[in-house]
Amino acid sequence: MTVALFSGKARRTTAALGVASAGLLLLSACDKPTPRATVTVGTDSVSSEAVCYDDGAKGIAEKAMSDCLNKKAPETLKIAVDDKVRFGVDPEIAENGWTLFVNGRQGEPEPYKKTYRTFPGSAFFGATQDGQPSPKELTISIVETGGKKLIGVWSFKLEKAS
Repeated sequence: MTVALFSGKARRTTAALGVASAGLLLLSACDKPTPRATVTVGTDSVSSEAVCYDDGAKGIAEKAMSDCLNKKAPETLKIAVDDKVRFGVDPEIAENGWTLFVNGRQGEPEPYKKTYRTFPGSAFFGATQDGQPSPKELTISIVETGGKKLIGVWSFKLEKAS
């Protein structure tokens, strides 16, 4: 003769608690996702998490920053000279301020503090000042700043449409 150790209700309660505990354990092992940045050209849009991100007290070290700016961009968009290129960032990025880098070089002097901005495609693939042909592709990086620290880098590759 066998004796049940738990009633049906007790087994279900124990199983539910076990599943809930396992779920919490799995969630605690996950990293919090970084804020997202988006680039849109016409009806094409790509969005990405940061290639480098540290919202801690120190931010990204200056030595690591060049490595971050040189990481392969995870997303690519084709643009023509007459297209409008739209950049959007999550509000927490805008709150700190962000600036664009083109091929690893700072493209503007002051951080921007709004979530959205637009540039003409000619700003990236127009005629150069020294008469050189424009490049076929560029890496555009959105860099989040927080005072004097660098918090995050989001990179996108722009290819010149033929």
